[in-house]
Amino acid sequence: MVHPIGVSPSALGELLSVFEENFRSRGEIGASVSVWWRGEEVLSTGEGWCEKEQTRPWTEKALVPVYSATKGPASATLLLALDAKGLGPETLVREVWPAFPVEEATFAHLLSHQCGLSALDQRAMIWDHDAVAAALEAQVPAWRPGDGHGYHPRTFGSLVEEPVRRLTGKPLGQVWREEIAAPLGLEFWIGLPESEHPRVARLYPGKAAAEDLQDGFYKEFNTEGTLTRRSFASPAGLRSVQDVNDPQAWTYGLPAMGGVGTASALAKFYQAAIGAIESPLNDRVRQALGTLRISGEDRVLMKPTAFSCGCQLDPVDESGKKVRELYGPSLEAFGHPGAGGSHALGDPDSGVSFAYVMNQMELSVLPGRKSVDMVQALFS
Repeated sequence: MVHPIGVSPSALGELLSVFEENFRSRGEIGASVSVWWRGEEVLSTGEGWCEKEQTRPWTEKALVPVYSATKGPASATLLLALDAKGLGPETLVREVWPAFPVEEATFAHLLSHQCGLSALDQRAMIWDHDAVAAALEAQVPAWRPGDGHGYHPRTFGSLVEEPVRRLTGKPLGQVWREEIAAPLGLEFWIGLPESEHPRVARLYPGKAAAEDLQDGFYKEFNTEGTLTRRSFASPAGLRSVQDVNDPQAWTYGLPAMGGVGTASALAKFYQAAIGAIESPLNDRVRQALGTLRISGEDRVLMKPTAFSCGCQLDPVDESGKKVRELYGPSLEAFGHPGAGGSHALGDPDSGVSFAYVMNQMELSVLPGRKSVDMVQALFS
């Protein structure tokens, strides 16, 4: 549990022990971890190297691409843009985007992966937003709201980008920076300026372990034509870690997977998302980010998942007990991981937020032991 006057020193000590163990035995190259509690950053550290050649020491100021950990900030941006127009999660998507292919879909459905648009039949490159939006408009949904859910790993970017552009006349990354990141002083970008490029650490791909390849997700992922494989290939492009190390991936501003920033910035964002600090995120936006919308077997990830409007929660079993604890013991905690191991969360019950970023990736589709062990230590 969290110490009544803050995060206990022993819990932070245990977390740091895990952090150090990741370097000793789990192949960590460079990493940062940040913990905030009720408006104060109680832990921020970074160690290791920005590349294997050990040219640049890693500090807590290192920037790193975080893949799908971008989805939380991107979703907050769309929710804030909707709110500014007097709209919200229950608004039909077609009120903003008339050609959206799912007539009955609300923004709550869209943000919680219920629209069945995770894979595209029409080829479009991830760098061409207009082409991806057109492909989405032409897509026959694989399922519809009310028929379950399935993670939209890549199409999610254009699904949130297009409404933001229609609502504001600006790219989502620009709205994020102007309305949320800059007011909060967050070193996190969805569209990184060239001036920050020298701070970006190099990513390294994970290696497959035997147990990884037995997972139901990887069987589907490695089978041609499955929904899982198609979902992780739609839209086309930006498939390899080498591609994500290209500055084009940092600057383009992809809301599903293109965020670049520090652990401290991500953890502070979740302080705002749980209402622990004053921020542009009002009660309506925060409630949407943290309120469960769908839970059950994920059609794409092939395991139980649970989503709010843009964030993940831990799913629970029939007795109400958590199936896993990626976000700590509280049923109210939420956040979002990123491919390879980055992880971030906020817990409204305790006022704690946490973020971890690194450059040695793992293959697990959900956060692995490097971050989960730290979360467990934090709430011990």
